[in-house]
Amino acid sequence: MIKKVKINVKGRVQGVGFRFFTYQQAQKLGLVGYVRNLENGDVEIIAQGDHLQIAKLTKWIENGGPASSRISHVKIYELLPQNDLTSFNVRY
Repeated sequence: MIKKVKINVKGRVQGVGFRFFTYQQAQKLGLVGYVRNLENGDVEIIAQGDHLQIAKLTKWIENGGPASSRISHVKIYELLPQNDLTSFNVRY
């Protein structure tokens, strides 16, 4: 079953390679979507894949993500899956 989520990550997550490491993790898991910095200092992740792939990504984030970051809060929203995503990339 395909699942799509939006994950908002707060903390020290900009300027520490968070997007790059999230991109690598999503690529390894075979997810589609994107990761981007937000104006308020948070990072937003849109990820789509099967339930197990999404669970592995969210567990990685909830366990602290990359060693260079310091995550203080994670909020996960379920979205309706769509066919508009074909790869995972970093947005600027």
